[in-house]
Amino acid sequence: MSAASSNSARPTSEEGEALAPERGIVQQLARLVRLPNLLIMGLCLLLVRACLLLPGAPWRQVLAPSFGLLALAALSVGAAGYIINDYYDVKIDAINRPGRLVVGKVINRRHAMLAHLLLSGLGIAVSGALSPLLGVVNLGSALLLWGYSVRFKRVALVGNVSIATLTAALVLLPELQARTGNSAVWGYALAAFLLTVVREIVKDVEDMRGDAQHDCRTLPIVWGVARTKWVAGFFLFCLGLLVVGAAYNALATQRPVLGSWLLVLVLVPLAGLGQKLRRADRKRDFTVLSAWCKWVMLAGVLSMTILGH
Repeated sequence: MSAASSNSARPTSEEGEALAPERGIVQQLARLVRLPNLLIMGLCLLLVRACLLLPGAPWRQVLAPSFGLLALAALSVGAAGYIINDYYDVKIDAINRPGRLVVGKVINRRHAMLAHLLLSGLGIAVSGALSPLLGVVNLGSALLLWGYSVRFKRVALVGNVSIATLTAALVLLPELQARTGNSAVWGYALAAFLLTVVREIVKDVEDMRGDAQHDCRTLPIVWGVARTKWVAGFFLFCLGLLVVGAAYNALATQRPVLGSWLLVLVLVPLAGLGQKLRRADRKRDFTVLSAWCKWVMLAGVLSMTILGH
């Protein structure tokens, strides 16, 4: 390749040189607030409202301004939670995930704390304006996220249950706003709680090395990996029973598509997850398990679309 062609392959304009760092900062900010996770949270809120609470309703009713404000509030609190978690985990993440550090590397800690306070305040204020109940729920969520980052995540099982409770609360938010009395929402919230506990326990095993060096007392550090796998297996078994019950009820009430979806795309992967959990003994095994939990959760969330028809 000639020198001329080699030079033409590289950006030489001042505009190109300025845009590259900007794109890098945007990517780092998206990583800081876990943008893919926030998108999944938004999808979950939308499917709960559209498919469980208002099936068959026109989109102008589903996407009412009040629901948009609820989603904005929930995602603001969620983003704030990710930021405060990274704020307190700089030293631990330097060991567990050195290539993914944002706070203290790209964004200084003071700005990160300010962003956390602003986003939390926005979420609480907006939801409180919608209804006192929603305001209290988001206030509780923000406080629980702060407590998790400061202390709870370092206590065996307490941190796992805290995050699972927040996940269940997210599923329930549209129902708490609409007050339809739909019991299916509570079933999905319970399933989200159980699967999140499993995933959080798996992540604790994955992050043992960094956690142990910073005096964390997570389940695998206190009980050992073997016993921790039994605890995760217990919650996984409870989730399996819940899915079996839901699939049986769907088939018994002449909803074969939903029943088949739950059996094939949720229960079978859960069984595979259990087998992988039993054999897991290395960090990369638990990394795979954590990713598998995400796919199972996505399959469960998408099953709502069947109820919407």
